[in-house]
Amino acid sequence: MRIGELAERAGTTTRALRYYEERGLLPARRGGNGYRAYDESDLRLVRQIRLLQDFGFGLEETRPFVECLRAGHPEGDSCPASLAVYRRKLDELDTLIGELAAVRAKVRGQLERAEQARARLAAESGRPGGPDPLCETTA
Repeated sequence: MRIGELAERAGTTTRALRYYEERGLLPARRGGNGYRAYDESDLRLVRQIRLLQDFGFGLEETRPFVECLRAGHPEGDSCPASLAVYRRKLDELDTLIGELAAVRAKVRGQLERAEQARARLAAESGRPGGPDPLCETTA
């Protein structure tokens, strides 16, 4: 198949395919007519790259998976190097989840503090909900 068909079947662009080729992830074969020529195995490579990128993997992180497929394994993640990338990505995600949880706790604390301050204002003013704020619009 030619580059346009591969791009369409893989759900990507010809520009992305050329970039994968430049990075050595996609083989650069040419037919007798000089056009790039691809087959079903190339489609599997591109689909593997796209899937991993959809999961948040960087392009270089896809290399072990591509090499695993090229080595003839039916799945790109059955090789030790691919498994190592999965482990690193999970560690990275766990770290990010921890950081997000800490930020969430801080935001929750700020909200609780603000709600308590608002309740104090309401109690002091004797009006339900407190005095009309001068700093915001009402919805």
